[in-house]
Amino acid sequence: MPDAAHDHDPLHVFSIDPTAESPPFRQMHDAVMRALADGRLLPGQKLPTIRALAGHVDVAVNTAAAAYRSLEDAGVIEGRGRAGTFVSLDEDPVGAAARRVALDAAARMRELGVNPERSREMFADAVQALPPKSGTA
Repeated sequence: MPDAAHDHDPLHVFSIDPTAESPPFRQMHDAVMRALADGRLLPGQKLPTIRALAGHVDVAVNTAAAAYRSLEDAGVIEGRGRAGTFVSLDEDPVGAAARRVALDAAARMRELGVNPERSREMFADAVQALPPKSGTA
């Protein structure tokens, strides 16, 4: 049975598997994305400090900072100075990050001279070519 106090502590979404192939910063990044997708983290929710996160998962402060940087670059979290780090207030931070990725990809395809129809085909082919992610339906 879940602990109600535990459900509201954002630290509970973070864990590191030292035997995993992906590096710890990527595991932390992916944990936030999963927690947003399944509602364990909500827009506007305050996240732990980098030091608290690093101590919780037993990684270097720089590793925790790298995870936060990648999430901030994706627009999923935002630093608010001394107030701390929060999940983006965008109603759907994952959707907003995905739109940014799609726009970046579309802009790059245009720079390469690929026409819009071919870009759509290539993107659809790339999505289909990805292996299923473990733990998803």
